[in-house]
Formats: sequence, C-alpha cells, structure tokens
Amino acid sequence: MNLKHIINPFRIAIDPMERLLLVNFEQDPDTTYVGFEPQVFDDPVNGTGQLVIGWRQDGRVDVFHQPGLHLDAAKYDIAGKGLAHMVARELSGATYEVTDFGVQAHYEFEDIHNRTVIIRINEQNPKTRKPFGLLAPMGDAAEAPSAMPLVLLHDFYFVRQPHTTLEISIDGKRHQPDKLPVPMDFTRMYFTRYSPRPLIATLNPAFDGELEPVAVEVGATEVKVRETILALEWTADRPALKRVLRLNKVHPLALRFEPAFPDLQTMAEATHVEGSFEIEGHPSTGRIAGTYTVEKNDGHITVKMIPAQGWLPRPTKFSLRFLYTVAGVFKKWPATYEWTAHLQVQETSAYTMRSAWRRMKQ
Repeated sequence: MNLKHIINPFRIAIDPMERLLLVNFEQDPDTTYVGFEPQVFDDPVNGTGQLVIGWRQDGRVDVFHQPGLHLDAAKYDIAGKGLAHMVARELSGATYEVTDFGVQAHYEFEDIHNRTVIIRINEQNPKTRKPFGLLAPMGDAAEAPSAMPLVLLHDFYFVRQPHTTLEISIDGKRHQPDKLPVPMDFTRMYFTRYSPRPLIATLNPAFDGELEPVAVEVGATEVKVRETILALEWTADRPALKRVLRLNKVHPLALRFEPAFPDLQTMAEATHVEGSFEIEGHPSTGRIAGTYTVEKNDGHITVKMIPAQGWLPRPTKFSLRFLYTVAGVFKKWPATYEWTAHLQVQETSAYTMRSAWRRMKQ
C-alpha cells in the first residue's frame, strides 16, 4: 500500500444541543437583562440538563445552568461580548417542548442579584407551523472571537401572538416581549424564536500546536478521520483538499474549496494560491461563501480565509426576503471575520500551526 501523509489545517467543531429558545424584551428592558436564551442538552460533551443564558445590557452574558451540566466557560467568549458570570442553579421544574401547537416552556430561577426570574410560554395555536432554516447572527456581537460561530437553526420559527400566553417577570416586574415588526404567514408574531433541531458548530477554533498528519492511500478520493471525511483530488501523487465534511447527528456540514486547497507539503517556495470556499449544511439554512489565500515563503506558510460574501440564504417566503433585506445583520456579519493561520515545518517534518480569528471593520 502506497501511503502519503497530508496536512489539514481546518477543523469544524460541534457542540451538541437538543433545543434552543430565545426570548427578547429589548423594547422593555430590565436594568440588567434584555433577553433570555434557554437551551437543552443531552450528550456526553455537556451532560444532561438545561441552562438559561441571560443577555445583558452591557453585551455580556450570564449563564445559569443545572448542576448536572459540565460546561466549558471558554466557549462563551463568542456569545456577545463574552461571559460575565456562570452560576449553577437547580432550575427545578424547567420545561421546554415544541408541540403541534407551538412552544410550551416554563423556567423559574434566581439571577445574579438573587431576583426571581420567571419565563412562561403557552402557545396553543391550531394553525400549522411553517418553520424554515436560518443561520443565527450569533457572531455579530463578538469582539474577540476564538472561532467563527455557525449556529444553524433547523425547523426555526417564531412564537405566534394569537392563542399564546407569554410571561417574562423579573423580581415581580412584568416585561413585554419584543414583537416581529411585520406579520409572517399572515400571523402576528413575537420576536421570541426557537429551534427544536439546532446545529451548533464552530469553524477553525483558535489553535497553537502540532497538527496531526493524516495518512491516506495515494489515489484515494476520501479518507475518514474520526467524525470528519476529507475529499481529495490528485495531480500525480500530489493530493489537494476538495472538501471537509463534518458528520453529526443533525446534518453533515461541508467546507468546500474551488480550486481544491493545495498540498502544503509539496508547495514550491515563493508560491501564492487563491480561491473560493463555501460552508453549507442543510440547504434550508443557506451557505456562507468567501475567499482563501495560501502563501509560502522561506518555509513559512500563511493561510487566510475571509467569508467576504457573508451568508447567502434561501428564503422560501416573501416575509423572509423582506426580513433579511431590512435587517442586514443576518447576511453581513460573517464578512467581518478573518482567519489567519501560520504553519511551520519542524526538523522532525512535523507541522505546527498558530491560528486566530479577528473582526474587521466595515
């Protein structure tokens, strides 16, 4: 068997999540909070349980989680302006389900000021839900992201105003939920939104260390490394990376290159390569597109990726086209991200990489 080792500098990480709910009240804010975000987990990474993210006036977040969850605080640096507090709370009696009639949810807990917070939603709408797919603009507020967040929301929908009881209470004071400014599917909507099937991914988390070489048989068009499949195309015995496919239980997530990303080990000195890339999961959630460059000088390789085209949705209804046009943040935020990786070959022939993201001014 004729084997070759290839270097793959790209990674798509998955953070499993069962359900997601976002409740905004920015038009009637609390002194600390402008929104809450319940999340449900049941996986080996996070454990089994629920949490509520409190979105704060200052752009940071507080995380209230059941003790059974084992969370990585570092991942919340891509949520708004970063993590302010992470506090264990029993959240006893916490419920969040999506039924044929809509959202049924109930949360009651104490915030960082020991005030009682109550979130209660009882949607009993007899009309059929008409959900769609969406890339949530979660990365828009991040100032120093360690990764590019890809929050793909399947079966996404808004809570409908008719036939719904929606209560937000902090320290006994009721707050009015924000409303969607235009009807959708001929129905008035709250801005409260949800996904019973979210896919939470991060593209190229910051890295500083040695890259693991991937062994592949010369001429093979695919190789699987744990939960990732690399698709290759060959010129003689030189492999180029055509696609990185990250498998998961919701829907595969693909990072594609055109032309294929070159073999870093056989690149000639003083070489500059450029091309385009796109990231896509289920077609309903659209795709992100941009450009990449690779340069090699004096044995040092620099790779850059800029999602310059932003998010390219596939709206299935007029109200969505209007929403994406009026609220430009949905499509534009990925274009403000830039990933740079510096690779160096060592005397042992191993490759080390130091990579990071930054936000660019628009």
